[in-house]
Amino acid sequence: MDSTLIYELRRPKQIEPDKKYTALFVMHGMGSNEKDMLSLVNGLEERFFIFSIRGPLEQPPGFAFFRIQGFGKPHRESFDQAVQRLTGFIDFAAETYPIYEGSMYLLGFSQGAILSMTLGLMLGNRIKGIIALSGYIPDFVKDEYSIKPVHQLSLFISHGEMDGVLPFEWGVANKELFQKLGAYVTFKTYQEGHTVSLQNFQDFRTWLLDFPGGLTH
Repeated sequence: MDSTLIYELRRPKQIEPDKKYTALFVMHGMGSNEKDMLSLVNGLEERFFIFSIRGPLEQPPGFAFFRIQGFGKPHRESFDQAVQRLTGFIDFAAETYPIYEGSMYLLGFSQGAILSMTLGLMLGNRIKGIIALSGYIPDFVKDEYSIKPVHQLSLFISHGEMDGVLPFEWGVANKELFQKLGAYVTFKTYQEGHTVSLQNFQDFRTWLLDFPGGLTH
């Protein structure tokens, strides 16, 4: 378990005894921080235990989860460490807070989306849903990581058609990979760059709150 990552926690004001809650793990992009992401989940705290996680590496003006060594090529060692630490953090949260392990969600933008999809592949059906905003899956993850079954996993994947940071085609590739693996995929595109538009924000929140089968245990 890894409890050393810095995070912001939002949760229901009234915690019911003996009840398990849905968890939402939120991961920011490069140069951002855990507080910036809270605007995307504002108002959801009555339905979720929300963990907005800070990347462990300094990346002015904020932080990062891993280093980049080339276009679409994360630095392997720092990426592996980020995946390991985030997996440990999920274990820590599940043991420390009243979380229903059958109802855990990941939400990430850019680096956060890259890691959310990677964790989905590694943890498989342990994760119930993923919201991946403008990310990609590194080649070494697809080729070398141990990928678990994802046939019970649902994803909301979005990408800007004019994204000048991470090409739109990478978003399409995300969709195709998860569909090939048998996951349930909602894929949305927007006439935007590398950002989360208002429409994208509204769409992923609608997807999350209307999730089939409900969100609480």
